[in-house]
Amino acid sequence: MKYKMIVTDLDDTLLNSQGKISAEDKKAIMAAQEAGIKFVLASGRPTYAMRDLANELQLEKYGSFILSYNGSIITECKTNKNILEETLTVDEIHKLYDFSRKKNVEIITYLEDTIISEDYSSYIEVEVDLTKMPFEKVKNFKANVDRDCVKCIMLEDPTYLSKVEKELKDELGEDFSIAISKPFFLEVTKLGIDKGSSLLKLAHLIGIKIEEVIVVGDSYNDLPMLKVAGLPACVENAKPEIKNMCKFISTSNNNNGMANLIKKLIFEK
Repeated sequence: MKYKMIVTDLDDTLLNSQGKISAEDKKAIMAAQEAGIKFVLASGRPTYAMRDLANELQLEKYGSFILSYNGSIITECKTNKNILEETLTVDEIHKLYDFSRKKNVEIITYLEDTIISEDYSSYIEVEVDLTKMPFEKVKNFKANVDRDCVKCIMLEDPTYLSKVEKELKDELGEDFSIAISKPFFLEVTKLGIDKGSSLLKLAHLIGIKIEEVIVVGDSYNDLPMLKVAGLPACVENAKPEIKNMCKFISTSNNNNGMANLIKKLIFEK
């Protein structure tokens, strides 16, 4: 099979423990793009928090894409235009806020390029550090969130949050797409929107068959795109459930996992 697109998660997949792309991985990605392979960054991160990485990999030069907010937005790097944008309504966000208060978990959302919450903790600080976005602590979440937003994240200790995930799916699973990304991040997007559904739309838009797509991930919010991929792949440090359903397991995110994958699947015949 001649693959035409590589789609990768960021945190704990493409990025190492320092939050960087290794020199070896970057060299391999650039070589793949030079060979005509489209390269897509697919993350729960906001678009704002992915632009520097897209610029580093020159995605605009090679006509590649950013798939952000777990698939809620797809950005064409060459034009910097969103070719897909799906949002939660104000009423839906307020419903999620009410649930978070009932379950005593923190909740954040995004207004343009600012993270909004009534809360602040070490968990929220992780998101602020990862995204490098401004944070605004507000007195009244509902009063400030007066327009549609792309997604919400609930945050708490992983053991408790896994219970909240089940309760949220039981109570509101018919209304939203719900997935754990990091153990302390429970991400909620518009119903039917996830990395997999958006990847299918992107492939169709640009005329690439899904069988020609390699997807690389490590965690549960990557499952939808791994399930639809022509070749589902992961890094060695992926969750056991992810590794079990992948056809190719590369080296870890701290051991040039992307470079190893590109070498084996793209350039070795």
